[in-house]
Amino acid sequence: MIPVKSDRDLRIMRQACAIAATVLDKLCRVAQEGVSTWDIDQAAKEFMAEYSCRSASYHYRWGKLRYPGYICVSVNDQVIHGIGSRDRILKSGDIVSMDVSVIYQGFVGDNTRTVLIGDVGADVKKLVEVTDGALREGISHALPGNRVGDISASIEAYVRPHGYGIVEEFTGHGVGRNMHEEPQIPNYGRYGTGPLLKPGMTLAIEPMITMGSREIYVGDDGWTVYTADHKPSCHIEHTVLVTDAEPEILTLPMDY
Repeated sequence: MIPVKSDRDLRIMRQACAIAATVLDKLCRVAQEGVSTWDIDQAAKEFMAEYSCRSASYHYRWGKLRYPGYICVSVNDQVIHGIGSRDRILKSGDIVSMDVSVIYQGFVGDNTRTVLIGDVGADVKKLVEVTDGALREGISHALPGNRVGDISASIEAYVRPHGYGIVEEFTGHGVGRNMHEEPQIPNYGRYGTGPLLKPGMTLAIEPMITMGSREIYVGDDGWTVYTADHKPSCHIEHTVLVTDAEPEILTLPMDY
C-alpha cells in the first residue's frame, strides 16, 4: 500500500523537506577544495541542530550494520552511501554527492545534489547535467493517473542516448513517516506499468547514473557503493508531491 498524505501530514512534510533542502544548500557552500568529507558530515550535524531536526541516516539499520554518518557523502566513483572521512580531502576535479535526509516532527525530507569541486572536466560536467535533466524529466511524469513506470521509463529514455550506465540495484522510493516507503521507483522501466499515482503521494525520485558500466559493488565498510570500473557516478534527488495537477517539488531551500 502506497501511503497518501493528509493535508495535516503535508503541512509538516513541506517543512521537513524545506529544512532538508536548506541543510543541503548550506552544505553545498561548505563543499570546497581542501575540505574533508568528515567536515561536511559534521557541518550537516550542526545545521540539523539549528533547525530542530535529526538525521534520518544516522544509525540507520541495514542488516546488522548501523550507518555511522549524518549524511551520505560520495566522491567520484562512489555512487551512494559514502561515509564522511577525515582522510578524504576534496580536490579540484572531484565531484561530490551529498544525500541529506532529515526527520522533523515525525516526517522525512530527502534530497541529494552532486557538486563540482574546482576545475572539473567537460565529460564529468556533462554527466552531472544529464543526471539533473533526467531527474527533471522523471519529475514531469509524476502526474495523477500516470504510473510509477512512466517516471522510470522517462528517466531511462533521457539517459540512454548519452551512453551512460543506470544503476539498477538501488532505486527511488516513497517517503513520508519513514525514509523508505512504497513504491520503489527504478530509474529504468516501461511506460504504463507499475502502481497508479494519486494525489497526496510523496516520492523521492533519484537518478543514479554512471559514466561507464552500470556494474557496482559494496566496499569493505559494508555501506559505500562504488562503480565497478571506478568511473565517476552522479546522484541527484528531490522529494516530490503528486497533486491534482503538476507535481510539486518539496525539497526547495528556505531563504536564510
